[in-house]
Amino acid sequence: MGPWKRIGDGEWVGTDASERFPIYTRGNAGEVYPEVYRPLSFSIAQEAGERAMRRAILTSGLIRPSEIEGIPLSTAIGSGVFGGYAYLNLSIQRLGAARVPGGSATDADASYLGAGDPPPHVPLPGERNIRASLAGMRYVWKISGAGSLPRLEQAQREVEAYLAGLPDVSEASDADLRDATFDDLLEQFAEWFEMHLVVSFGAGALMSLLTSICDKQLGDATIAVRLMSGIGDIDSAAPSSAMWSLGRRIRSSASLSAEFDRGIPGIWERIQVAAAHDADAAEFVEEFRAFIERFGARGPNEWDTAFDTWETDPELALTLIDRMRLTDESHAPDTQRARLAAEAAELEADALARLRWPARRLFMRVLRSARLHMQGRERAKTTVVRAIHGARLSAQELDRRLVARSGGTRGDLWYLIEPEVDAYAADPSSFAEVIAERRRVHAELAERIPPFYFEGELPPLEEWELRTDVLERVSVGDTITGLPGCAGIARGRARIVTDPGDPRGLEPGDVLVAPLTDPSWTPLFVPADAVVVDVGAVMSHAVIVSRELGIPCAVSVLNATRRIPDGAIIEVDGGAGTVTIIELPAPTDS
Repeated sequence: MGPWKRIGDGEWVGTDASERFPIYTRGNAGEVYPEVYRPLSFSIAQEAGERAMRRAILTSGLIRPSEIEGIPLSTAIGSGVFGGYAYLNLSIQRLGAARVPGGSATDADASYLGAGDPPPHVPLPGERNIRASLAGMRYVWKISGAGSLPRLEQAQREVEAYLAGLPDVSEASDADLRDATFDDLLEQFAEWFEMHLVVSFGAGALMSLLTSICDKQLGDATIAVRLMSGIGDIDSAAPSSAMWSLGRRIRSSASLSAEFDRGIPGIWERIQVAAAHDADAAEFVEEFRAFIERFGARGPNEWDTAFDTWETDPELALTLIDRMRLTDESHAPDTQRARLAAEAAELEADALARLRWPARRLFMRVLRSARLHMQGRERAKTTVVRAIHGARLSAQELDRRLVARSGGTRGDLWYLIEPEVDAYAADPSSFAEVIAERRRVHAELAERIPPFYFEGELPPLEEWELRTDVLERVSVGDTITGLPGCAGIARGRARIVTDPGDPRGLEPGDVLVAPLTDPSWTPLFVPADAVVVDVGAVMSHAVIVSRELGIPCAVSVLNATRRIPDGAIIEVDGGAGTVTIIELPAPTDS
């Protein structure tokens, strides 16, 4: 059957579930791949990604090679695709967590899941393994003493060399574009993705250890998260500072403000035309082009070449800058970061004063490395995303050319798998019926919400919730409890945003309520007074960025986007992870 699996009344690409490691979750995986996987993206990334995941899982020694040897790459041991959606294998994460001395299998849930009701953990045969536990101890001790991340630095150099060697898409032949999209990227993608995973797993292990130290030695586990605030050099937060500068430029210019007041559609073309006779517009164009040069690989669903980024659709970035230009100076990212850094320094000094040697020495060792790995995790992600973006530019140009020949629709290329591409390039129109059927199945999958967990076998499609299903709405006085993301209390109007490219009038002082977030959402944190996210845990993007920008944040507030009405007045307590309903919006005529 190859990659095709039966789903509903059609077929879609997917992986096989593991019998030994049978529990899967959308936790964390949903932040990387929130949308339905296209067939082409699956055929490019899945096998290489699974290979990288398996190698990374073995790095700590907590999982022994013999436990996964011989299992086909089509079986999802690290991560997989089921019903078109990305899932993380929770069973193997729990197995590793169970082998950490003093830990338990469900510690993995705190890192990846947040709240919810996952399937209970059933100990696996051989779960307690002294050899693996000792290896894990040596691994954590080793990484806790790291002063640099040389593997990441090497990957950065390799990615820059890869990007420099890509063809000019305007001059490249179809064959060159195909090679750049597939062969050139896949040659090194697994190595780069493995690097990202190794750094991420290290960050998670160090945060778990730091949390344990703060809990046992200082009596407050939340100190660990607060010490990660305002550490600086977080790549996913960096675009916010650059966008803030662009927003200030608009705010100080009557002509630029007038252009943005006219609306976002067509704004980039209008400003470029105005730059010929308007100095403010000319300076904005120069600064925005520099921004795109540095951050153009970012955007919604940036891991998937099927989706536009800030470079391929500048209006995605300009929409976010438009929201930021309305915000007063109190929300400046650098100002907030400085405040948080000062608070974290004071908290660190207090902790050191309370700790005795050798606990003080261990605390500082782990804290320094945890910060390094947290910064490295975001930089590793940026590094891989930049490589993917290079392939995206080639793939989009190839798609444009083939659509022009076939009379098809932009994006048709992504409804094929890699072995079909050459035949499609030779005769694009011959795949019209195939692409139409796959678009139909894709639309059907996109209408539904995949189960957040499943064990053994994915439930039938007809049992999944529809995105249009109405849930019981909250009432005044209700409190929904999730998990703490970033401490602080804020009250404001809820703005339900499901797409960062359409922020639905988010204004300064509002509370951003989102289903999940990836780096493309980060600029929307700046005008908001607080952030509420349906899903998330201690290692989720929303938590990392809210800590960096000093915004109260509650994550794993289940179904917040579907239960809280847009326009409600809510109060967010980021330290407690709660959302309280203060006032509901007046009913509107339907």
